[in-house]
Amino acid sequence: MADTSIEWTDATWNPVAGCSLMSAGCTNCYAMRMAARLEAIGLEKYKGLTRRSGGHAKWTGDLYLDEAALSIPETWARPRNVFVNSMSDLFHPEVPVDFIHKVWDVMARAKRHTFQILTKRPDRMAAILREGFDVLPNVWLGTSVEDGRVAYRIKELRAVPSRIKFVSFEPLIGSVSGADLNGIHWAIVGGESGPQARPLNPKWIDEVFSMCGSTGTAFFFKQWGGKNKKAAGRLYRERTWDEMPSLRI
Repeated sequence: MADTSIEWTDATWNPVAGCSLMSAGCTNCYAMRMAARLEAIGLEKYKGLTRRSGGHAKWTGDLYLDEAALSIPETWARPRNVFVNSMSDLFHPEVPVDFIHKVWDVMARAKRHTFQILTKRPDRMAAILREGFDVLPNVWLGTSVEDGRVAYRIKELRAVPSRIKFVSFEPLIGSVSGADLNGIHWAIVGGESGPQARPLNPKWIDEVFSMCGSTGTAFFFKQWGGKNKKAAGRLYRERTWDEMPSLRI
């Protein structure tokens, strides 16, 4: 819960830890590996959130609601972009609505920060936020889409009440040809990284880049990924792409 090397944000804030596997994009989730490491060094918050399977850490489905972490963004004086729940999913079915309200209250008070919430469950996000939640101008809401099989999440995201809506095509492990980015303000594209990383086909990036051009969606290329993501770098079409939705809205 501090500064981060994630290219599209400044800091992470994890009032929830733990998750469960949902689709193919979850297979090599970096957060599972990180949670296992944090448990190994004795952090109680991550105890029992992963198990070993086939030599790799996998989510157990258990969650930890960290009440003590709720106030952290209010202690940061400098305005930041804050990725909410890099180690979980705020709209996981086991996160109670009253706890989501507590997170919302913090974000409403900490107006100097921009909060970026990413979920693989935009249907639950939409259903919950339509009932008793204010649309906060400093909260961006997004969904993850790893290939065409889950592109329906973009349609579900459009039903979410939010000023800024974004899609993370990361890890991009298949074609998303035919996806519709109308009403989406920002697209992040990135290849999978880590020891079991699946390859990123440049044609898949081209598809998203073309969609963004057609819909006026800001385009952010995060990484090629692979076993050594630093060596692979971030250049696409011989340049870096760091567009943000604030530049387009």
